[in-house]
Amino acid sequence: MTEMTLDTMDKRILDIIQTDFPLESRPYAIIAERLGITEQEALDRVNALRKSRLIRRLGANFQSAKLGFRSTLCAAKVPEDKLDAFIAEVNRHVGVTHNYLRRHAYNVWFSAIGPSWEAVCAMLDDITAKTGIPILNLPATKLYKIRVDFQMEE
Repeated sequence: MTEMTLDTMDKRILDIIQTDFPLESRPYAIIAERLGITEQEALDRVNALRKSRLIRRLGANFQSAKLGFRSTLCAAKVPEDKLDAFIAEVNRHVGVTHNYLRRHAYNVWFSAIGPSWEAVCAMLDDITAKTGIPILNLPATKLYKIRVDFQMEE
């Protein structure tokens, strides 16, 4: 990651894009207007923040359960010689949102989401059928946190 010093304007931009991103055809023009800068400066600053990897992802987060979707955290014990094939099969599914390799007996962890609980279970069954690897299905029983915002300006 490139080291980057944030000035007040960068911090103000980060505060807006985390909590109040304009859902408009030209959102950076709206951000610029709020901050008294040009649209191009707003775009340039956001691009610099992305290039430095201070911003890794810029996109919407949906409360999937409120939209009728179901999701679960999954873990699998995958032998080293089957890792590549297992990961490729997991990543082939559009319902997989994250996939991580860990140093643990359960060495592959991923999140799966689908339009129904049945669809999620079918996806996991399909992965197991194609790889021979059982999947530990860990659906949430209680929601503790759905987001975090890092306030940049005081």
